[in-house]
Amino acid sequence: MTTTLKSVDAVVIGLGWTGSILSMELASSGLSVVALERGAYRDTSPDWSYPKAADELKYGIRGELFQRLSKDTVTIRHAVDGTAVPYRQLNAFLLPNNVGGAGVHWNGQHYRPSPEDLKFYSHNVERYGAKFLPEDMTIQDYDVTYDELEPYLDQFERLCGTSGQAGNIGGKIIAGGNPFEGPRSRGYPTPPLPDTEGALRFAAAAKQLGYSPFPQPAANCSQPWTNPYGVRLGPCNLCGYCERYGCYLYSKASPQTTILPALLQKSNFEMRTHSTVTKINMSADGKRATGVTYVDAAGREVIQPADLVILSSFQINNVRLLLLSGIGKPYDPRTGTGVIGKNFAYQMMSESALFFDRDAAINPFIGAGAGGQQIIDEFNADHFDHAPHGFIGGGYILGGTTGGRPLQQLNVPPGTPAWGAKWKKAAKDTYLHSTRVQTHASVMSYRDAYIDLDPTYRNALGQPLARITFDWHENEYRMTRFVTDRALEIVAKMNPKSHTVTMRRSGDHFNTRQYQTTHITGGAITGANPQTSAVNRYCQSWDVPNLFVFGASAFPQNLGYNPTGLIGGLTYMGAHAIREQYLKSPGPLVSA
Repeated sequence: MTTTLKSVDAVVIGLGWTGSILSMELASSGLSVVALERGAYRDTSPDWSYPKAADELKYGIRGELFQRLSKDTVTIRHAVDGTAVPYRQLNAFLLPNNVGGAGVHWNGQHYRPSPEDLKFYSHNVERYGAKFLPEDMTIQDYDVTYDELEPYLDQFERLCGTSGQAGNIGGKIIAGGNPFEGPRSRGYPTPPLPDTEGALRFAAAAKQLGYSPFPQPAANCSQPWTNPYGVRLGPCNLCGYCERYGCYLYSKASPQTTILPALLQKSNFEMRTHSTVTKINMSADGKRATGVTYVDAAGREVIQPADLVILSSFQINNVRLLLLSGIGKPYDPRTGTGVIGKNFAYQMMSESALFFDRDAAINPFIGAGAGGQQIIDEFNADHFDHAPHGFIGGGYILGGTTGGRPLQQLNVPPGTPAWGAKWKKAAKDTYLHSTRVQTHASVMSYRDAYIDLDPTYRNALGQPLARITFDWHENEYRMTRFVTDRALEIVAKMNPKSHTVTMRRSGDHFNTRQYQTTHITGGAITGANPQTSAVNRYCQSWDVPNLFVFGASAFPQNLGYNPTGLIGGLTYMGAHAIREQYLKSPGPLVSA
């Protein structure tokens, strides 16, 4: 038996970063808001109180904060005509669960897009010509400029208390910051975190090569900060437990440390956990969302009517829910038509582990998921001339460590056995004297990379799984070879005793057993044309004007930077449009 509840002004699907921001902004406007989260309630206390938060086996290996793949997962294949199989172990990317979503276990790396990232198709065509792009590449422009988005990027940084060194304020280049960034209206809320020894060595070597290293921007506060919602954050102590973990120091920005303490005090907001949304319900004419259907903790089916529906779950689930609900035209890779599922993208990384003599005290256990590291941006986005190299895109190069946890962050020199006495000796001899240099780079969108519903596999509720079709392309192989070579030039200047290199090479397939990032994007992309995009510049559905879809699903392709800063900016821009335009005159905010 299905229970139908009293209608509310807005229902929010997923209570991670985007869902928490929208819930706060809408509840602050006086709307009655219900947020539905399929996972459990989690908070800094008691869930991540020290020392139980620093449990690498529980959080790092067994994935306490992640989605249980035995109940719901995705299937993956390399080609349109290939066979997809279920993703059974969390390796390539980490699917989030519970209140806070990926905003709990992220590293806190908080970047802004470069201006050209938002107009990547038109920028590259103008600079290099349309023939420079591969025929099967399907990159698109955002329908927003950097200058339009800047106030909202700044708003998200103020929310997080982000630490860093500005490189461009009002068009004036600031020494010590990123000289390639777009103009800022003001500096970061808090100063950079102190550099670790590995970062200092990286920065010195990069300067010798003529580069401009700068501190990694971090949503890990370097000093106490009170954000615009009145929520207080404390300073990071570089404990090394960021990625895959909740922060026990209230230092790393997350919904729990920036929004929920204020949001949960509002009488017009209600959070319902263990509530899995199975469908966005539609009016008879298919032009309006009437609410959602979800399954509660007891397995009962519930209908929550609402005037406004906010789809703000993780990227892959946003796309899957649109497909399950019959909203928008599904993408067809053979014809290139349709928009839902289009332009799935990932990122491409490479890495070098560096080993020094015993007189080099690197001490990798001192670290943070973001901050304490140094970056160069010379080879990211379109900060250099791509014409001689035959590819577009790029990435930043990072030096330093995010921690030294013994199970997942232990470096051993090349040639070391995987176990036994020789492995133990190598681990003991090198642990305190190693660091890393990484490249973190973009992946473009292609006609054969997309998401649809799997015809074979279903989840615990009997619904089709999302199916990902994805593999690497030649553009990205060329890009990572070029950027990695630049990184290895810095490695050579750092003069380690030895080093390793891990890099994708031409012919390598996407490997679900190797973790890179959780930065999967696309599937409900934003743009100016409803024939080629799912949502408009405010993340409002072209087909259903009282439905807004927020998150990395809106990215037309993936940039070299970590995505959360851009996600936050787009979310605040959409929230502002809802509050100032949509609520006063409900309907399409952009003419199709």
